[in-house]
Amino acid sequence: MNMHKEKKKNLIILFAFAAILSVALIIGVNGDKAQTVATAVINDRTGSDADGDAYSDASEDLYRANTLNIEASDNDADVDVLESANLEDSETTVVEAKENAAELSLTAFTVTEYETVAKMFASDTVNVRSGAGTDYDKLGKVTWGTEISVTGVTDNGWFEVLYNDLIGYIRGDYMVSEMPGVPFLFVGDSRTVQLQNAVGSTDKAYIAKIGEGYSYFKNTALPAIPEYAGQGTVMIINFGVNDLANANKYIKLVNSNIDAWTNAGITVYYASVTPVGSACASVSNAQIENFNNKLKEGLDPRVQWIDSYSYLSQVGFSSSDGLHYSKDTYKNLYAYYVSVVQQNQDNMVASNAQ
Repeated sequence: MNMHKEKKKNLIILFAFAAILSVALIIGVNGDKAQTVATAVINDRTGSDADGDAYSDASEDLYRANTLNIEASDNDADVDVLESANLEDSETTVVEAKENAAELSLTAFTVTEYETVAKMFASDTVNVRSGAGTDYDKLGKVTWGTEISVTGVTDNGWFEVLYNDLIGYIRGDYMVSEMPGVPFLFVGDSRTVQLQNAVGSTDKAYIAKIGEGYSYFKNTALPAIPEYAGQGTVMIINFGVNDLANANKYIKLVNSNIDAWTNAGITVYYASVTPVGSACASVSNAQIENFNNKLKEGLDPRVQWIDSYSYLSQVGFSSSDGLHYSKDTYKNLYAYYVSVVQQNQDNMVASNAQ
């Protein structure tokens, strides 16, 4: 009787094993996976004689695995499409997440719209951006004196503007309600004319004429200065090479106007007459030095002196006629002017901070 029971038990095990192999044979396409699962089940079974829980759990796992494999065999195309779609969704999500993260890093702002469009002016060359912050893309730029249509103001100090039929934003400290003074105004003779030819007119204005001196300065240039210069303008005067004998007249004319220029917010510089080359027969460097010394000593202290004579004497210059320079020399001279102005501005800021 006991042997009969033992045989019966063995038959049950054999039947169970045969059933597992049958399932594996049915799943032909994924046979390797089924065999792996079946082997795992057998191993679990042989290792759990106590209560059969392992067998029961493993059988359920095998059922799930077989069901999934069979469904996969019947729907390979659909699964591939689904997996492809899921992959695309995943990539899209990642890209969108990155884009959202980039957007979140941009400066946040709100705009108070104007009831009517206001007119303002650019006080310098400045970028127009797609949002109210330097982290937004550039739409373009406007130059000094450009009239701009303003449609609103942001809570972080930018103006909303119309730019080439687009909405753009410009920093508030580069916008003024009235036509601003040009950043640089050069007043002089032929050397100033040629300076303009060498460095251009962007953000700069020139009142100059070839062959002129004191009379032109007094009668033509002086009345024209307020048309260009105003609050924030740096004015650089460079007369004298054509009439070195008029040093005292230049001193008197400049000093009599320094109050009006200073009150208008204009910073005034007088650039010394620069040296001539050996080919120049009309004037000598000794005469130029004498003229420069008189002006430097006699001009009002509010007129800042630029010793461009010493600068070109040290670095050298190129001149075909001894009186006028090459474009490269004028570019060097302009760079020197700007460096002196910048240094003085830095010193003033440092002094005010103390």
